[in-house]
Amino acid sequence: MTQRMIRIGFLIFPGFPMSCLTSVIEPLRAANEISGHKTFAWDLVAESADRVMSSAGIAFEPSKSIEEMEDFDYLLLLAAPTSTFSHTRSPAHLRRAARHGTVLGAISGGVFPLLRSGAVGDEALSVHWCYETAFQAEFPDVAASDQVIEITPRCVTASGAAAAFDLALHMVETALGAGIATEVACWFQHPMMRKAGVQQMVPVLGDAAGPDDLPPLVARAIDLMGRNMEDPISMAEVAELLDITPRHLERSFKRATGQNPTGYFRAMRMKAARQIVMYSNDSMAEIAEAVGYASVKVFVRHYREAFGIAPRDDRQKINLTRVKGNLPVPSV
Repeated sequence: MTQRMIRIGFLIFPGFPMSCLTSVIEPLRAANEISGHKTFAWDLVAESADRVMSSAGIAFEPSKSIEEMEDFDYLLLLAAPTSTFSHTRSPAHLRRAARHGTVLGAISGGVFPLLRSGAVGDEALSVHWCYETAFQAEFPDVAASDQVIEITPRCVTASGAAAAFDLALHMVETALGAGIATEVACWFQHPMMRKAGVQQMVPVLGDAAGPDDLPPLVARAIDLMGRNMEDPISMAEVAELLDITPRHLERSFKRATGQNPTGYFRAMRMKAARQIVMYSNDSMAEIAEAVGYASVKVFVRHYREAFGIAPRDDRQKINLTRVKGNLPVPSV
C-alpha cells in the first residue's frame, strides 16, 4: 500500500525562531529515511519572495509566497510575538486555507499572528509560559493553554522548540506508527515523546529548580498570588486561604525559595510586566494596571529596582536588538 504524502508549509516571519523550524523538519526527514518512503514533504512560505532573517541572524529563502500557496495538509506559523502581516491580503489566504481543509498551527510566538489572522476560532492554543501575560493582555477572551502541545482536528500548536519536536513525532506516529516514531526519537536521543496533556515546565524564582521542587503549601500560595495579578491579594489573605499564619507562610517561603512571599510576589509581577513591555505596545499606565499597580510612578520604581532599567528604556533597548520588521528577541 502506497503511503500518502503529507505536505507541510512553514509560514515564516522576520525574526522567527530558527530552532523551532529545524525541530520539526529534522524528525520528519529522519522518518522519511527510516521508513524508506517520502511520507513528509515541506516548503518554506513567506509573504513575499524575499529572504527571511531568523532570530539567529541566518537568512532563509522561501520556496513559495503566501499567494502561491498550494493546498497543504498543515500550515505552521513561525514568528515572534509582535510579528504582523505586511500585506493586507495575507490573513485572507490563511482563512481560505482553513476553509479548504488545511490544518493551521503555530509554534512558539507564531500563535500571535495566527490569532490576529482570524483564521482560527475557539481552539485550544498552547502558549509558551514566557508569552502568557502578553497573550492575555492582547487576547483577554482567548484561553491560553499551559500544555506543551495542543492538537485538535483544525489546529495544532506547540509552545517552543522542544515541543515542536514532540509535535513532529506526533505526526510521524499518526502517519507511520509508534515504532517509527520511537526510532526517530532515539536517533536524536529525545528522551521521551510528550503527547497532548503534558504541562509546560516553568522556572521558579529563587533556589528551587522547578515547580515540582516546591512544597505543596508554597506551590498553592504561588498559585493564589498569580491568579489575579491585576488585583493583588495580600499575604494575610493568602495565609488565611491556606489556613495558616502569616508567619508560617513567610518561614515556608524562605526555606523553599530564599525569599519572603512579598518579595517573591513582586518579582512575579515584574516578570509579567516585562513580558508586556517586550511583546506589546501598551502604555506604561496600562502595563502598571495589568500587574496591579495603581501608581505608574511606583511601578516604574519597582521595575527599575528589578531590572536596573526603566520600562521605557528597556523597551527601547530591546528595539535596538530587533531584526528586520522590529521583532523582539529572544525567541523560543
